Amino acid sequence: MPAKGITAKQARSRESVSRLLKAAMEVLSEKGLKGATASRIAARAGLSPGAIYRRFPDKDALLRSVFIEVLEKNDKGISLVLDSQGTKDMDLKSFAEWAVRVSVEGQRRYSGLFRALNQYLLGRADARFKRKAAELQVKSFRRVVDFLAQKSKEINHPDPATALPFGLMIVGFTMSELIIRNELSEAWAPLLPKDDRQLERELTRAMLAYLGADYD
Repeated sequence: MPAKGITAKQARSRESVSRLLKAAMEVLSEKGLKGATASRIAARAGLSPGAIYRRFPDKDALLRSVFIEVLEKNDKGISLVLDSQGTKDMDLKSFAEWAVRVSVEGQRRYSGLFRALNQYLLGRADARFKRKAAELQVKSFRRVVDFLAQKSKEINHPDPATALPFGLMIVGFTMSELIIRNELSEAWAPLLPKDDRQLERELTRAMLAYLGADYD
């Protein structure tokens, strides 16, 4: 086959993969893990179900690719934001307020997708895949920890090296529990922040207070 024909075929293949990944994310977000059938994903991508199996060994391979794609895009986004001059110029309080607000808004917007992907990860026995996913998550987490470490003069905790990652974990796990997992019964409602704006304020306050930073 002429080189030009091969190149065109490869381009179509890449486009199909991109469409399938995007479609899978949308279906996972709307229908959940159980509802993300091959036929639904292919239909959303505007392709036949057979297109999935021409690009991936099976649907599970497609979902693994979706998971990794989401983590890699997230890491790239975090890297770009932390490298921007506007972010570097923020003091600790301003950055914490901004980061918590963006995280709450993002988790709320993509809660269906994140919930489905978390369920998918918990149900996998593939140690290699789980290790790769964990490495990507830790890589992104460390970016934020290293960025905040540059603002150590604003931190009065006696052990900043321990406090920074642990403080971020406290905020992240709390956010995930309330927004992504969202499994608390209505009986808990009176004890929780009444809306996302209050949630953002209290998470920011908790983080800064734990780090020994000013919050007024």
